[in-house]
Amino acid sequence: MKVEQLYTGCLAEAAYYIESNGEAAIIDPLRETTPYILKATENGAKIKYVFLTHFHADFVSGHVDLAKKTGATIVFGPTAKAEFDFHEGTDNEEFKIGDITLKLLHTPGHTMESSSYVLIDEEGKQHCVFTGDALFIGDVGRPDLAVKSDLTQQDLAGHLYDSLRNKLMKLPDDIIIYPNHGAGSACGKNMSEETWDTLGHQKEVNYALRADMTKEEFIEEVLTGLVKPPQYFPKNAMMNKGINTSYADIIATGVVAHEPEAFEALAREKGAVILDTRHEQVFKDGFIPGSYNFNIDDNFAPWVGTLIENIDTPILFVADEGREEEVVTRLARVGYDNTIGYLKGGIEAWRESGRPVDSIVSISPEELKMKMIGKVNIVDVRKASEFYAERLDTDMVVNRPLDFIHENLAEYDKDQEYYLHCVGGYRSMIAASILKANGIDKVIDINGGFNAMKEKGLQMTEYVCPTTML
Repeated sequence: MKVEQLYTGCLAEAAYYIESNGEAAIIDPLRETTPYILKATENGAKIKYVFLTHFHADFVSGHVDLAKKTGATIVFGPTAKAEFDFHEGTDNEEFKIGDITLKLLHTPGHTMESSSYVLIDEEGKQHCVFTGDALFIGDVGRPDLAVKSDLTQQDLAGHLYDSLRNKLMKLPDDIIIYPNHGAGSACGKNMSEETWDTLGHQKEVNYALRADMTKEEFIEEVLTGLVKPPQYFPKNAMMNKGINTSYADIIATGVVAHEPEAFEALAREKGAVILDTRHEQVFKDGFIPGSYNFNIDDNFAPWVGTLIENIDTPILFVADEGREEEVVTRLARVGYDNTIGYLKGGIEAWRESGRPVDSIVSISPEELKMKMIGKVNIVDVRKASEFYAERLDTDMVVNRPLDFIHENLAEYDKDQEYYLHCVGGYRSMIAASILKANGIDKVIDINGGFNAMKEKGLQMTEYVCPTTML
């Protein structure tokens, strides 16, 4: 028997490869199918099933492509409705994979079709359970993503309480919990950095599994502090119910090189957004006017999904040489399938063609400290919870989270100068690039962000974070 967690850090997402006696199953696959097929082929196994714990909202799954290429059966839990062929599982239904068994447990709450899968090994022992977004390490799935006219988030939270108490918490304490997400995912609010644990330990440390917790207390605690989910979540959930453009076709149309003249013309004709995926401290020294900076080496896809509001918008991009396919792949993972090419030769070719290049000033914490002798506008683009936990000790700083930058544009005065920071510089450069693209030109980045300012001794103030801003 083989159980392998395939963790993708930039999405905080875990897919799973399960194999026994020449048969394999994949749980919650990402968009690209080749890694799963290669893994099975190398092990001499045939992929028999593709199991989905629920209709994901934070990424687009590759279940339809994978089933088409392998002949595997797609399995969802009860009440699932989709445009493709799949097996609608029933509570306690068992699926054989070689010498082992996966048993479906219907665990609604995060969504109504949400299901967990218990792996029963060759000896009949309940070895592990794949909990999807029903149970995380340190947290549970948020119950506000599948709200309908006849189903409130309180209703879903109540279902989740029942699923935990009546299904998952009745499993053996030594069973291993394998969730779909870890820290950094917006599918929960308090996930651990750990990506697996035993149920017994989770009963000791996970607030949502307290033995003395009533349903009313659970509903209140699990809903407290939830912020608005990223705008791409419902779009991804709908895509996962349908048949989408194949990953191969997305790569074929997205990884296309354009000379500067053609790149510029295409951007104009298609109304394309230009993403610059280079490191923020490289981007600042020269970029195409109007382009947005999303560094590929961080939480690239979730931030694109949060801030590029039209999921169907054509996308052109600038990338470090050799990383073009990676950019298109990461965009496709969150449903941005309309990538139409990249700038051949990068920003150097753009410069050499005589086209204009913009830049953003980046200053050190020491320089900011000198500026603060006078009156300056400092914008902290971290989340409200981060801001209220600890911030610069000055009334010159305001909190305008990057998540809501499009909603907050009116709060900026085009004649004023703004000094932007986040934790380390990633989010602040995204914010600076978006502000510049919207005509707010006087933006200055604080290099190294909050961490660097604290290290250099700038005075900080600590607050107790309001629970409404978690």
